Amino acid sequence: MPSPHLRPPFSRRGFLLASAGASAALGLAAAPAPAAAGHRPFGRYGSPAARLTPSTLYVDPHGRGDVTTVQAAVNATTGSGWTLVLAPGTYRETVSVDLTRTEMTWLGAGDGPRDVVIVYDNAAGTPKPDGSGTYGTTGSATTTVRADGFTARRITFANDWLRADHPGTSGTQAVAIKVTGDRSAFHHCRFLGHQDTLYADTNALTVFARQYFAHCYAEGDVDFVFGRATAVFEHCHFRTLSRTDLASAPYGFVFAPSTAGANPRGYLVTRSRITSEAPDAFYKLARPWVPSSDRTARPMLTVRETWLGPGIDAAAPYANMSDAYPWQEQRFAEYRNTGPGAEITLPANRPQLTPEEAESATRAAYLGDWRPWSTD
Repeated sequence: MPSPHLRPPFSRRGFLLASAGASAALGLAAAPAPAAAGHRPFGRYGSPAARLTPSTLYVDPHGRGDVTTVQAAVNATTGSGWTLVLAPGTYRETVSVDLTRTEMTWLGAGDGPRDVVIVYDNAAGTPKPDGSGTYGTTGSATTTVRADGFTARRITFANDWLRADHPGTSGTQAVAIKVTGDRSAFHHCRFLGHQDTLYADTNALTVFARQYFAHCYAEGDVDFVFGRATAVFEHCHFRTLSRTDLASAPYGFVFAPSTAGANPRGYLVTRSRITSEAPDAFYKLARPWVPSSDRTARPMLTVRETWLGPGIDAAAPYANMSDAYPWQEQRFAEYRNTGPGAEITLPANRPQLTPEEAESATRAAYLGDWRPWSTD
């Protein structure tokens, strides 16, 4: 696991500043210029003239591919097994993959996830253009993936809606991506937002969708990793942001699982790290979300062998979203975590797995016959 003291990945805030021309002063890398990829915008992934497979489409905002937007590429596919190769650039659009487009793969053709950015700025309280109301949390998502078997590599999914720009808006949830399909895998991706950044969910209460996030980065403030999926986060970096609209703690919560009561597996965070740009102890590790649509939910989160930075309130790392569903009655547990945010000062507030229990809190136990890490 990388040292927790290493400089954090290029954050959403840095991306926005770089876009405004401040990258040189901040020492941050700006998004690549149109000519940065030369005559090979798709790198080792071929081109429209030399396709990897007949089911490969090439997307380039500068017109060197089959289409210029991600949604246009999705719309051009039918059935299962398509691959989209995304050239470096910023794709300002909303994207939706419906249930029928299964086994789809998106490949970022840059050197890393910061080179390929899909971003938009809807929030839950943003009015719809047709006057039919506001988007709501689900509708705010920049990217929505409902199909099974989806894989993404080296892509940034972002929502750059900011509270400070909309002081009169009460619905401040602004989702970067909502993913609900089974066997959904993200490798070396970034998820950038503030509230409700990464919505790891399922298509129905009775469906226990499995998701895998490896070597990913997610940032935000309120409940920024949330939902009812069975999700494994391995070698990931979670970063809590500072806030200027609040004068005291807590600023927010990293995880807000809403696991169905019948689901034996919720969120598993393993060999990861949590850092912060906020003051020490201004964040909770998690709170349980029992949504109005499922009052039988029993949120489940296990965090193991993970470095918790000083931004996490070690004395009281969990909180209630509703007093009717206290966190102590949910399925929260930890195992062999390290760092100042993992210090056990009040054992009653830090439920720990036994070594025997930890044997079943593994990626293999959570994901069953699906082994997405073998291709990482």
